[in-house]
Amino acid sequence: MPDTTTPSRRAGRPQGFLLMFMSCLPILGAVLLAPVLPRMQDHFGDSGAATALVPLSLTVPALMIALLAPFAGRIVDRFGRKRLLLMALAVYAVFGTAPLWLDGLAAIVLSRAGVGVAEAAIMTCCTTLISDYFSGTERDRWLGMQTVFASLSATLFFALGGALGAQDWRTPFWLYASSLLFLVLAATLIWQPAGETARAGERTPLPPLPARALALPCAVTLVGGIVFYTPIVELPYVLDAAGITAVPVIGAFTALASLATAGGAYAFGRVSRRGTAFLLPLAFLLAGAGLVVLGATSVVPVIVLGAVVASAGTGLMLPTLLVWAQSGLSFEQRGRGTGLWTAALFLGEFVCPLLVVAFTGALGGLGAAVVLVGAVAVLLALLTRRVLIRRVPVTA
Repeated sequence: MPDTTTPSRRAGRPQGFLLMFMSCLPILGAVLLAPVLPRMQDHFGDSGAATALVPLSLTVPALMIALLAPFAGRIVDRFGRKRLLLMALAVYAVFGTAPLWLDGLAAIVLSRAGVGVAEAAIMTCCTTLISDYFSGTERDRWLGMQTVFASLSATLFFALGGALGAQDWRTPFWLYASSLLFLVLAATLIWQPAGETARAGERTPLPPLPARALALPCAVTLVGGIVFYTPIVELPYVLDAAGITAVPVIGAFTALASLATAGGAYAFGRVSRRGTAFLLPLAFLLAGAGLVVLGATSVVPVIVLGAVVASAGTGLMLPTLLVWAQSGLSFEQRGRGTGLWTAALFLGEFVCPLLVVAFTGALGGLGAAVVLVGAVAVLLALLTRRVLIRRVPVTA
């Protein structure tokens, strides 16, 4: 591959917004099919295999991200960001649109696993490139915007999936071809950060990761993924238990919570100077308090208030966790560190519904399970405050 490293180039809004939009592609894979799952189930029948495989088609990409993001990070550090990103965008389009022509449900689930492989690479590359291209408060703003775009796109993609799925359950899969447009734009607007080409040619050993320094941020991120996903998954069920059964009303309240997530993430870029030791405990405290309120009441306005507070906290939490995980990493370590962090986040999101179901059975109700997750978040706020004051600098 020719040397496209251009040390004198400075990234700006075109690169930043392109990375934002490409970061939404894994969100597309996570929520687009949710509205059409019942129609898929009708198409493939109610056999035991179909009952298990249809929901798996929605969740398997997130599992693949959790399993493969660390490997993607190693490839990023060894062979370069841009090269892997372009390949992943092409693979995403191939596997994403494959169900348009596949008939077997097992083959469709395998194609969804292929989408997850591509998403692991796309997410790792985009997040790493944000930290390569930007620094200081400018980097913090873009990392916050990444969560803003993810939150807003989730609502948009859910609506698009429902609208397109009203015609046929296969129609939403056409949206995966949008990665080909991003492939062209990335080939034009994205460049390899300085030093990549020379390192790839030398095949020098990669510097080891600071495993002990990364272990704590990744462990906290694993729990943070559970906390982050709890209001997203459980709010409709809590509202239903409170007597709100109209789908448009539930959708409106869910969209309001998504806006709160975006608001918390947007605020991160403005308050990042306060530092991880202040922002991370605050984020967990807001998320935990909101979840406790959400699960402890049956009054609808209070439920919505709890969801908004919890979502604002989780929106602030994600970029703060990422900055913490990346602090102290060199250029040659950043891809692997980002991959490990991404894996921890998506693993937490994947196990969240399973844990909530287990807690619900053990505690005798969904509300109690949500309160327990909130209490864990509050406890984590106290623990991270003590640990971060001792271990990390005040600045993010």
